[in-house]
Amino acid sequence: MLEKKDINLEKVVLIGIVTKDQDEQTSKEYLDELEFLTFTAGGEVVKRFTQKLDMPNPKTFIGSGKMNDVQNFVKENEIGTVIFDDELSPAQERNISKILNCKILDRTNLILDIFAQRAQTSYARTQVELAQCQYLLPRLKGMWTHLERQKGGIGMRGPGETEIETDRRIVRDKISLLKKKIKTIDKQMAVQRGNRGKLVRVALVGYTNVGKSTLMNVISKSEVFAENKLFATLDTTVRKVVIGNLPFLVSDTVGFIRKLPTQLVESFKSTLDEVREADLLLHVVDISHSNFEEHIESVNQILDEIESKDTPTIMVFNKIDAYEAEPYDEEDLIIERTPANYSINEWEQTWMSKIGDNALFISALNKENLDEFRKRVYKEVREIHVTRFPYNQFLYPDVEGIQ
Repeated sequence: MLEKKDINLEKVVLIGIVTKDQDEQTSKEYLDELEFLTFTAGGEVVKRFTQKLDMPNPKTFIGSGKMNDVQNFVKENEIGTVIFDDELSPAQERNISKILNCKILDRTNLILDIFAQRAQTSYARTQVELAQCQYLLPRLKGMWTHLERQKGGIGMRGPGETEIETDRRIVRDKISLLKKKIKTIDKQMAVQRGNRGKLVRVALVGYTNVGKSTLMNVISKSEVFAENKLFATLDTTVRKVVIGNLPFLVSDTVGFIRKLPTQLVESFKSTLDEVREADLLLHVVDISHSNFEEHIESVNQILDEIESKDTPTIMVFNKIDAYEAEPYDEEDLIIERTPANYSINEWEQTWMSKIGDNALFISALNKENLDEFRKRVYKEVREIHVTRFPYNQFLYPDVEGIQ
């Protein structure tokens, strides 16, 4: 199984590219996110390198001139790790490590590393290990350079497999073993979910680091681990919550992120069963983040993949205490006003007004607008509950009647 390790801050260089599909602004945002990921993993970013290219170089991802600049910087500053913003092919990874002579990671590898640190339960660790093995399989050749010098001739003939084949077989066996283990745990989880009876299930979903666990702690009065880092939550936590006298279940799930590797989505599909089986989704959004609209799109895309897009959803715009509109000079006729200059009241009048009362603005940390949040959730849960238990309707008063 995976072992937890304490990591000292490593010196890291980030590398990204600007293409026709990804302009400078987008590239900068991705690198900002990559820097936060690096900080979460225990690294300190010393410098960023970006290059404009039509498409990534198939051999070294970036051009030879820029690679020389990176090589000189790595040597002069004794950099231990270089992280690329996109997924590298096994060949690119091999070529770059020969040139730079240091540890080469890509975004996928970095996310897997964070997941390995954060995984607490046996289930989460098994899922991370499966994703790591699937990532490792095509890259085995580059990792075992001593295997390249296998000679034929006298004393080397005969049946049997070369060392690289042995390694591949071991990894494949491990993958099938982990898949079986996950199937077994899936059955156990399904039994657990079945034992919860017909209580209404509410799932907190959203981008990573938007405050889902903090909100969970506030409404369920429990101590779920919450921290201002990416992927603080990896294991799904379920708590029973009572508003008024109406009981229901709330589950806190793993956050999503842009450019999430395919094998990670695959191996974490079962973690998202809680989302798939939920009766109501609370889509938490960090409104203080400059790209929160893109975050919403990313989450909706993954919800679509796991077939949960049609589940009733309430948008919860969190961190209103941290929101600051960019200053705007009304007398300046040249600079056009952008959404970055909107106040929260103005945001409420945009596309958010079309959602109607399904948009809530709160601060989970400072407990602002939580009464309105509780009433809205109560109203929605009560409607679902009453359809299941029509004769219990008189037990649960309308929203105005709850304390």
